[in-house]
Amino acid sequence: MNIQIFGKSKCFDTKKAERWFKERRVKFQAVDLKKQGMSLGELTSVKNAVGLEAMVDPRHPDAALVSYLASDQAKLEKLFEDPSLLRTPVVRNGRQATVGFCPQVWEGWS
Repeated sequence: MNIQIFGKSKCFDTKKAERWFKERRVKFQAVDLKKQGMSLGELTSVKNAVGLEAMVDPRHPDAALVSYLASDQAKLEKLFEDPSLLRTPVVRNGRQATVGFCPQVWEGWS
């Protein structure tokens, strides 16, 4: 497994996800979205796995603006420009991905 956890340093769900993988002795790469962000290819891969609507954090003040953008490509570019709009943690395992704290899905990954 090649696990990547994209999150914010002060996000409790990100900390829970990291703790979940540590308890099971699964190695992962933690990436701070505020410092490094996600590449456009990684963002597209996550979009293909979970869908664009699931990626947007509904509690973010600008989340409603994303829904008014015309195309999916424009929405994806907005998420790329402002990674704080992403719902965290984003956990990737190759082409598989989850958004949010989803231990029942992670258990099925091998």
